[in-house]
Amino acid sequence: MMVNQLAQGRSATYRRALSRRDFRLLWLGSSVSLVGDGMTLVALTWLVLSQPGGVERVGLLTVCYTLPVFVGGLLTGPILDRFDKRHVLAVDSAVRGVAMAAIPIMSAVGEVPQALPFVVAVVYGLFKMVPLAGFPAAIPDLVPEEDRDAANALESLSFSLAGMIGPAFGGLLIAQFGSEAVLAFDALSYALFALAALAIRRPLTPQAPADETGPSHVPGDGTRSKVLTLLKDRVLVMTTLSFMAFNIAMGMLIVVAPWLAKTQLGGGPQILGLLMAALSAGELAGAAAAGARSPQGRPVRAIAVVQLIAGAGFLALLSVPYTLGVAAGFFVIGMFSAPMTIWAQSLRMARIPAPLRGRGFAILRTLMQATPPIGAAIVTPLLAAGMLGPAVLVMAIVAAAPALTLLTMRH
Repeated sequence: MMVNQLAQGRSATYRRALSRRDFRLLWLGSSVSLVGDGMTLVALTWLVLSQPGGVERVGLLTVCYTLPVFVGGLLTGPILDRFDKRHVLAVDSAVRGVAMAAIPIMSAVGEVPQALPFVVAVVYGLFKMVPLAGFPAAIPDLVPEEDRDAANALESLSFSLAGMIGPAFGGLLIAQFGSEAVLAFDALSYALFALAALAIRRPLTPQAPADETGPSHVPGDGTRSKVLTLLKDRVLVMTTLSFMAFNIAMGMLIVVAPWLAKTQLGGGPQILGLLMAALSAGELAGAAAAGARSPQGRPVRAIAVVQLIAGAGFLALLSVPYTLGVAAGFFVIGMFSAPMTIWAQSLRMARIPAPLRGRGFAILRTLMQATPPIGAAIVTPLLAAGMLGPAVLVMAIVAAAPALTLLTMRH
């Protein structure tokens, strides 16, 4: 009986969030676009691999995907805070949709230039932070405070599902129709996201504070100093640093997973798929639970507790050569890292002033996106020397240690 009541309560929480038309439109449009993005990464990689010098060019493609994110993140915040987020999201989708469509169009009329996939990757990376910052910045205007955890959980569920469905579906379509058809689908998904954003009825333009609406106010005047005041918020700073550290460990995990599958677990792509599926399944379970139930008491303490458990999950990698034990560790990492993201995002929504949400989320998410490559660089020489034990210990310590600081905070 209690289990049924809990399940009904969780379901009701999600139904309340999705009952709000404008949020539902934005979430559905974003979800479709994320699936398309998951397919596109596979399609562009396969397209580059099919060209001369493919293996070496894949590394360059990865750089094109990731390096422009930092530049785009710095530019995205001020744009989101100055203009209606509906229009910003629609323009972003239109630009990236055209970029994706360029490859199937060129293929239809002749031959795809070898440089074009890299140009498309740069455009994708440059604009990536627009929806990553724009979606959470819009949520407080679309759902009431009591439903924000559910709304944030739905965003997290979209990322997890897209991470599972997009690459798998993309691989099937590539085998049947080629990479160009997949990119055409992604272009269509961007068009649907743009239409969804434009169909939102409520304006998503932050209102200036009362003391800034007079005739002497210059738009943007003093904004830089206000953004800097966010750095005085110890909760925002410490939770962001904690997430940056955890993402270093996740960057290490991205390298460790294929190495384990190939050298320690006696398998190959199938074992790697199992590990990544376990991670995504954990994220789905954790997001579903966290979105339906807000943390009791201090949210920072709740974030710290789940981060400690997620950090301990890395230790399960020491159970090699037992595949199920390693997969269980991946599941635990995913299950307890998802609530971290959801609860911290709700916390940021409450602490960042509405006129600064675009800048705030853009800056914070850009910082957190910057650290996984650090983890990859740290773990590579350890694995090259066959030092799995030290690598796992470093991952667990880096992921869990910052949570101890969060536990001592007063807010």
